[in-house]
Amino acid sequence: MAAGLYIHVPFCRRKCPYCNFYSIAAEPELLERYTQAVCRNLRHYACAEPVDTVYFGGGTPSLLSPAQIAQILETAADCFTLSPDTEVTMEANPAAAAPEQLRRFRESGVNRLSFGVQSLSDSQLKRLGRLHTAQEAVETVCAAAAAGFDNLSCDLMLALPGQTPEELEQTIREMTRLPIVHISAYLLKIEPGTPFARQQIAAQCPDEDAAADLYLQAVEQLNAAGFAQYEISNFAKPGFESRHNCKYWHCEPYLGIGPSAHSCWNGKRFFVPSSAASFLEQPVQTVETADGAPCTLEERLMLGLRLTEGVPAAWLAEKKAAVERYCKLGFLRRTGDRVAFTPKGFLVSNTILAELVL
Repeated sequence: MAAGLYIHVPFCRRKCPYCNFYSIAAEPELLERYTQAVCRNLRHYACAEPVDTVYFGGGTPSLLSPAQIAQILETAADCFTLSPDTEVTMEANPAAAAPEQLRRFRESGVNRLSFGVQSLSDSQLKRLGRLHTAQEAVETVCAAAAAGFDNLSCDLMLALPGQTPEELEQTIREMTRLPIVHISAYLLKIEPGTPFARQQIAAQCPDEDAAADLYLQAVEQLNAAGFAQYEISNFAKPGFESRHNCKYWHCEPYLGIGPSAHSCWNGKRFFVPSSAASFLEQPVQTVETADGAPCTLEERLMLGLRLTEGVPAAWLAEKKAAVERYCKLGFLRRTGDRVAFTPKGFLVSNTILAELVL
């Protein structure tokens, strides 16, 4: 079983008002020190472990230069057994990716880009604090395709302040016409401590029932456009599911490098504290153990049921009555010897999992 590498790039030009991920302001000197810190940590963990996915998440990984990305990938290739067809994903901000830079990222070894588009409504993008316009997003995605990327993904946010079914329908229609093969669609969640929370933006957002309707609308429209749902929030054309993210849901090993990165490695779950200063200064990243015995049956159930492929029915043998009840209610479905959530079931999955897993 091949592992994955996750590289957290904690830098942004400006923090979005809804975001609670760890990130700091980008400065050229910090970007170079960060690159060197990632490389020395990769050398620390070096082993013969086969690796077939590398994911640069953030933050805004596209703030690193193509040369810095190439250096990290070359170090990873020296430290692990990288598969010839390794999926190398980089998250990118449409406002921070010029056409020539995209071409150079492709040459550096990146073969999959995930753009934080979020919406193709200029009014919504402004409300979300995004630095790009709808037209700039479209142009950047098309430029990435012209640069040789055939594995492109866009993020889409649902239940935005004042969002209507018509507005969402238009964004999805325009987004699915782009040269992309994957869409991640997330319901906006107002996180404590964010500017959106302090501004009480939740009062302007669709209520729970309206948000559920928008989610189901997105599922239906994306499926009709050829983007099949394979996870609660992820949709892809056949064969273009995110191989890296599937490792999380299949309880496969992955190593995280960088402040706030998480790992499931050598039989333990651990994470790096959210401190860029510590990560840059320490010879090896400090880690804290989150779980010394991960991937229990309960955890495999919780993660596996995020996927539309579901889990073996045998895993839920002791909950057969509950499974049958939720199947009759339309929240679960049985396909052969597997059990999975329906789109309607995904909306209340936490409640149902509390009964199925405990």
